[in-house]
Amino acid sequence: MRLVHRAIIAVVVALAATIFPAVAQSQSRVALVIGNSAYRNVPALPNPVNDASDVTGALQRLGFSVTKVADGGFDEMRRSLIAFGRQAANADMAAVFFAGHGMEVAGENWLIPVDAELKSDTDAENEAVSLRSVMLQVANARELGLIVLDACRNNPFAAKMQRSLRVRAVENGLSRVEPSGNVLVAYAARDGTTAQDGSGRNSPFTAALLRNLETPGLEITFVFRNVRDDVLEATRNEQMPFVYGSLSRKAIYLAKPTAEDQTRTDEAARVWPGVRDTTSAAVLEDFIRRFSSTVYGGMARARLDELRRTAAAPVAQAVEPRLVGMWELMVPNNRGVARWLWHIQASGAYDFHAEGPGAAPAHEGQIAAGNGRWRLHASKGLVWDDGGAYEFRENAVVMSGRLGTGIWRRVDAEAGR
Repeated sequence: MRLVHRAIIAVVVALAATIFPAVAQSQSRVALVIGNSAYRNVPALPNPVNDASDVTGALQRLGFSVTKVADGGFDEMRRSLIAFGRQAANADMAAVFFAGHGMEVAGENWLIPVDAELKSDTDAENEAVSLRSVMLQVANARELGLIVLDACRNNPFAAKMQRSLRVRAVENGLSRVEPSGNVLVAYAARDGTTAQDGSGRNSPFTAALLRNLETPGLEITFVFRNVRDDVLEATRNEQMPFVYGSLSRKAIYLAKPTAEDQTRTDEAARVWPGVRDTTSAAVLEDFIRRFSSTVYGGMARARLDELRRTAAAPVAQAVEPRLVGMWELMVPNNRGVARWLWHIQASGAYDFHAEGPGAAPAHEGQIAAGNGRWRLHASKGLVWDDGGAYEFRENAVVMSGRLGTGIWRRVDAEAGR
């Protein structure tokens, strides 16, 4: 009898796995989506509820189990976030999308519920939800913790709020964040700037997100690169989305590649090693036409853009003195944490090596940096071009480039003179 009972259980389990595979998958992907339009103490926002509804549909089609909150008050947002955190702890991917008002107070970013009054900056702790707490909730996901904020609008709360805390405040948008581990935070507009509402059903940022979110075989970092370019085009370069955080080299897909996509990606990978070293715009343009839907197509586009920028506005081969010396970046990956080390000389020559699991290959090259912009060309041990922005912070520098944003910390006593 016991054997019969076990056999019946085995059949039921097998049937459940066959009949409900999507349910099993969805439990490994969880999302919390919040759209706040009907603010009670400031004018209503036209898009967030629509944005949240459309993003919910997209995430559900991608296999996410979604909790949706429309026009959430403080208590509902807080309870939903706590419940979501419990789900995220057992998930492969955990995503939060928030559309509504957000603001920075005393160095902390806050997501604002519809019932907030915020007469004083000291009220934020009791009337709003901190971005830091949201980051903590997604951090335990095994593969990816993702936070997407369409919350950088001009904020009417800020205009009428009494400021009592004696710290610098960001007048517009949100302040920079520095997520760790496998967490990415995407802003509709980079820190200190504001996002547009637009005139359609969705904001320009969410409209761009929806166009790219379900693209099969598009790696997560390229999803947001495409979103960035789409928003810049839609807003005539007035709004630039920005992503904070740094992931390992492992490719992460929201929409898995189809068999056809995988075949095309494999073909692109075979051709790419020779293409990445070229300085021919024609070769890169042909590669992009053939493999535009692959990760390598995005890499070729970035390479072509870099070549064009270099030709149009060459940067002097010099390094700002404060960057001369030895710097480290701690890079988490699925095998632990690697330590990346750069030794930068006043001439712009640099050498790089890494320690620990998943370490990147050692290489040498040339770096140019000045006025908050940098460009790098690796020529020995690895062929690689990168560039972006940098900002000094005490004994560290925040570097943003093609691989994301990271914090370089000085590890020697050598200072530029």
